[in-house]
Amino acid sequence: MADASQYVFSFQELAELLVKRQNIHEGLWSVTIKFGIQAGHIAGLGAPLLPTALVPVLEIGIQKVDKANELTVDAAKVNPQRKSRKGRQQQLQ
Repeated sequence: MADASQYVFSFQELAELLVKRQNIHEGLWSVTIKFGIQAGHIAGLGAPLLPTALVPVLEIGIQKVDKANELTVDAAKVNPQRKSRKGRQQQLQ
């Protein structure tokens, strides 16, 4: 089997990973991407100089939201709060 050279994540998978990374246990969280925009003049191979817009991705993160959509995860479902051992022992008694 060949070694993987690329992994691709859906927006919800990315939101889930970031919720877990930040140790968030409640609320709806959605992926957010901050873009920048720059302008310049660029010539391609054999092409004339043309005005060009460059749109870099500046940041990728998560943001708490009030309503779920295709970019959203529920932190309580994807990263539930673990009960302490002391709490479990008290429940078992």
